[in-house]
Amino acid sequence: MLQLLYFARLRERFERDAERVALPAGVADVAGLTAWLRERGDPWVTELAPGRPVRVAVNQDMADAATPVADGDEVAFFPPVTGG
Repeated sequence: MLQLLYFARLRERFERDAERVALPAGVADVAGLTAWLRERGDPWVTELAPGRPVRVAVNQDMADAATPVADGDEVAFFPPVTGG
């Protein structure tokens, strides 16, 4: 199982702050996981669209599209945050 966490606008748009999902067959990295989530339709396809400002962390380490995901991982999705 993967623990998925959603923060800020994503939490609001997805109407949940977390969920547990079985690691989908064929999904081995952040890019594959994101593509799988987009298959849910809107708002997933809109919020996780290529080029949309969304950051990802795997097990609390910043990740990119090629970062592997494995059963038992925690994957967090969040918009970039700016401070001032």
